[in-house]
Amino acid sequence: MLQAKFSVEETQARFLSDYKVYGFKDKSAMLRKAIDRLKTELEIESLRQSAELYAETYSQDDDLKELTGAALDGWPE
Repeated sequence: MLQAKFSVEETQARFLSDYKVYGFKDKSAMLRKAIDRLKTELEIESLRQSAELYAETYSQDDDLKELTGAALDGWPE
C-alpha cells in the first residue's frame, strides 16, 4: 500500500483519532473509506449532471425526438 503525507485541520485530526468508535482498525482505514465514499459521491454527481445535460438537449432537439421515435417504431412492446 502506498503512503501519503498530508495536512488536516485540528478538528479533522480529532475526528480521525476516534477511529475505533466508528469501527475502524486504524486512522488509515477510516481515511481510505472516506476517500472511497467521496470518490463514489463525485462520480454519481458527475453522472447526474451528464444525465441532466442529455435530458435538456433531448427536450430542445425536435430532430432527435423524431429520430428516437423512428427507432422505436416496430419495437416489441
